[in-house]
Amino acid sequence: MKTFHCDHCNQLVFFENDRCERCDSRLGYVWQSGEMHAFEDAGEGRWRSLQADAQANAQGALFRQCHNYAVENICNGMIPADDAHAADTLCRACQFTGTIPNLTRQENRLYWYRLEVAKRRLLYTLRALGLPLATRAEDPEHGLQFEFLEEMGDGQQVLTGHDHGLVTMNIAEADDAHRESTRVSLHEPYRTLLGHFRHEVGHFYFDRLVAGTRWLEPFRERFGDERADYAAALAAHYADGPAPDWAERHVSAYASVHPWEDWAETWAHYLHLVDTLDTAAACGLALLPDSPDEPVLNDQTPVDEASFDNLKARWFALTYALNSLNRSLGMPDGYPFTLPSPVIDKLRFVHRVISAAAQA
Repeated sequence: MKTFHCDHCNQLVFFENDRCERCDSRLGYVWQSGEMHAFEDAGEGRWRSLQADAQANAQGALFRQCHNYAVENICNGMIPADDAHAADTLCRACQFTGTIPNLTRQENRLYWYRLEVAKRRLLYTLRALGLPLATRAEDPEHGLQFEFLEEMGDGQQVLTGHDHGLVTMNIAEADDAHRESTRVSLHEPYRTLLGHFRHEVGHFYFDRLVAGTRWLEPFRERFGDERADYAAALAAHYADGPAPDWAERHVSAYASVHPWEDWAETWAHYLHLVDTLDTAAACGLALLPDSPDEPVLNDQTPVDEASFDNLKARWFALTYALNSLNRSLGMPDGYPFTLPSPVIDKLRFVHRVISAAAQA
C-alpha cells in the first residue's frame, strides 16, 4: 500500500484515518482518485476539498460522506457530490457489503468496524493489481459480495466461506480473543481478518480466472485435480490431520486439504507478499548491511511492474528484517512461514494468472 498524506498540511496519515492529527482537518478516502484528501464542512451534508483534486481538477470540489462514515462512523469514504451515481449513499468499498452485523449488540459495532477495515485493504490491493471487480448489484452473475453474520445461539453455525461470489464472514473472527483461541486450537501459525478476506477472495478468483480457462491444466499440474471430493477431503483433514510431509509442498497445513484450498492459501499468500512489499517500497525501506553475507534490500521497482523473481528476492530480505524486528519487541514472527520450491512455483503461477488478468 502507498503512503498517504493530509493534502492540507502534508502530515503522514494512515489509510484508515478520518482526521489529521496535525491540522485537525477532516480526512476521507476517495476511491475514484485512489487518494486521501482533507475536507472542510460546506453545509447541507457536503464537504469541500481543501486541495486541488485530481478527480475534480479544481480546488474546492464538493463531496459527500459515505453513509457508513456520516452515520455509522465505520468508514472514511467520500463520494464526489456530482458523481453520476449521486443517488448512491455508500462509497465504493461499502457497496460490496450485503449484510452487516446486528448493531443492537454493542460489541458488534466494533467487530463490523474491524471487518470493514480489513475489507477495504483487500479491495485496495485488488484494484491496484488491476483485477476484475464488480459488486453483485453491478454483475449478479459474477459480482462479489460480503455477508457479515453471527451465530445466534440456536445451534446454527456460521461458517466463513465462499459460494459463487458470496463471501460469508463469521463476525466472531473480529474478536481478538476468539480468533487467537481458534488459531491455537488449530495449530495455525497465522490467523488474521485480512488473511481470511484474502483467502476467501482467492476462491472467488479461481472461479473467475482459472476454472474453464487455459489456466486449468497448468493449475492441476501444480495444485492437483480440483474435481476430487471436497467434502471427503475436508472430513479426512479434520479427522486425521494433514499429511506428515505437507510442509514440503504447501504453504500451510490447511492448503493440503484440497487443491481449492491450496490455491486459496497460495493466493492469500501472494497478496500478503505484494501488499507488504508495496508498503515497504512506498516508505522507502531499504536494507544496507555492512556485511555482504546479509540480506540486502535496495530495489524500489513498483510491485505491479516487477517480475516474480524480483518480488521473491525482495521478499526474503524483507521478511528477515520483519521477523528480526518482531523478535526485538518480544513478539512472534510477523512472517511465520517457509517457502519450499513447490510453493514458490505455485506463487509464480498465481503471479502469472494475475498479470494476465490485469493486462486483459
